[in-house]
Amino acid sequence: MKYSGIDLHSNNAVVAVIDDQDRVLYCKRLANDLSSIIAVLASFNEDLQGVVVESTYNWYWLVDGLVAAGFAVHLANTSAIKQYEGLKYVGDERDAVFLAHIFRLGLLPEGYIYPPEERGLRDLARKRMQLVQQRTLNILSIENIVARQLNLRLNAQQVRHLDNAAVTALRLPPHIECALMANLAVVRTLQAQIHAIETVLHRTVKLRPEFSILKTAPGIGETLATTIMLETGSIARFHSVGQFSSYCRCVESKRISNGKKKGEGNAKNGNKYLSWAFIEAAAVAMRSCPQARRFYDRKRSRRMPVVAMKALAHKLARAAFYMLRDGKPFEVTKCFG
Repeated sequence: MKYSGIDLHSNNAVVAVIDDQDRVLYCKRLANDLSSIIAVLASFNEDLQGVVVESTYNWYWLVDGLVAAGFAVHLANTSAIKQYEGLKYVGDERDAVFLAHIFRLGLLPEGYIYPPEERGLRDLARKRMQLVQQRTLNILSIENIVARQLNLRLNAQQVRHLDNAAVTALRLPPHIECALMANLAVVRTLQAQIHAIETVLHRTVKLRPEFSILKTAPGIGETLATTIMLETGSIARFHSVGQFSSYCRCVESKRISNGKKKGEGNAKNGNKYLSWAFIEAAAVAMRSCPQARRFYDRKRSRRMPVVAMKALAHKLARAAFYMLRDGKPFEVTKCFG
């Protein structure tokens, strides 16, 4: 039996192949050329049990290409893999061999290979979030300029309604006005692109049953329902509600020994987009749902507000799991008692 590991980089990949005795049969750095990598792996294809690809920012082309070529591909969850810290030498070749080694042992923490036909829509939703963050950055810059120059407070809604005449009426120094107008032009462009993306997203996802089900939960509107649905993918890939909650970063990260906390684990292990979505949902639910507010107040009376908000987000994440798994709308009594 043979096992392969690929340590992927921006312009090259180290391909390693080992046998069931951990003997290295092949280990070489190759250019990021799909045909070259497939040609190497094809020479071992008869007994090759699978190929492990490191989950880097640029894995799409390699994983999709290997799957199309008929290889059994596994995506390594790099945040959950940690080599022995006492090693004297660590390099790309050793990393590739190590991926193949833990795959042979059945110890590989695997990432989810999101279906290519759905991946584009999910990435479009992520692009919307990126543009929203950039819009917020420019709005805050405008608010700061006005506050610094005129001691005038503007909120985000007022900034969005500013036009050239309103900016001129502020009578700012010429250079400052030019800076503010630049921010305002960027905000307008971003707003137009965000609206265009939202139109595509909502037109595509509104017919899906998961979208309608998620919208029945308090605090979850069209945007959050879209994010949760697309980032979750198939709910069947989560074996339990605890696994889903952990993936949403709603579970505390800590190490316990003899009943005492000895440290913390990897708090960032999970999906940052789902974490954001459920925190946003909790903030809205707290204002719109009396039961959610009572739950938050009860937690806040014993813990810090940020912990109470996280607990409410955890509640909503658990509810979303059962809603998606069972195909049933939100029931406030089952969630909050």
